[in-house]
Amino acid sequence: MPDVDKYVLIAAPHTSNWDLPITLGIGYTLGIDIVWVGKHTLFTGPLGPFYKWLGGIPVDRRASQDQVQALASLFDVEGKRIMVVAPEGTRAKLQYWKSGFYWIARTAKVPIGLGYLDFRRKRGGRRPDDPPSDDVDADVARIHEFYERITAKFPEEFSNIEFRPPGASAERPKRPRAGVRGKISGLLHGMGWT
Repeated sequence: MPDVDKYVLIAAPHTSNWDLPITLGIGYTLGIDIVWVGKHTLFTGPLGPFYKWLGGIPVDRRASQDQVQALASLFDVEGKRIMVVAPEGTRAKLQYWKSGFYWIARTAKVPIGLGYLDFRRKRGGRRPDDPPSDDVDADVARIHEFYERITAKFPEEFSNIEFRPPGASAERPKRPRAGVRGKISGLLHGMGWT
């Protein structure tokens, strides 16, 4: 994004455990200092301090309105600020994208960059986009048009690019309960090793 020092960068599709390390590696290689948003439970274990050192910002999704304002205020700094947000919020397929990235950008009055990892073409990058307008549907349609050409690591897990309509219930990914063997299998699948 030429001549733009501050923006929200969508990280999509998010279907693999490799998405974060590859994204951070690209940022490091390009000399981009980024911060990224992750669910608060990522930061509670032994890797929590390491994730924060990597620029991670823990977010408790149950307090969505307060989080938007708090995250938007992080743009009130001198110099560059790139905030990476995965609108799917999970590697499992969901019916709707989480809209927090959109409201953060709109509240902070910064543009949205469309970041991607295209596993079929073995490319990653970003495309600039305009700041959010007053027409949410048109903005989402523009984002959808871009991402429909991108191939996820696991395409069947790429969530629909639309926001949850008011009144629709929040959906949780349905994952089978599994013992240690199932969890290891799921981890290996997420890394693309199965």
